Amino acid sequence: MIKTLIIENGQKPTEEQLKEVEEAKKSPIVFDEDCEELSPAMMKAFKSAVIQRNRRKNA
Repeated sequence: MIKTLIIENGQKPTEEQLKEVEEAKKSPIVFDEDCEELSPAMMKAFKSAVIQRNRRKNA
């Protein structure tokens, strides 16, 4: 399950939100047919795409 929370600039997360994050860090990642684990080649391509996106965003 994915939970999304938008925190505005300058806003601090609540204690409850921080506890949720800590609990989520302990949970294993579960892959399925909709979200398979990336191969090393796909991971490299993904990282490259992120770097390029961030360069354009920060330019």
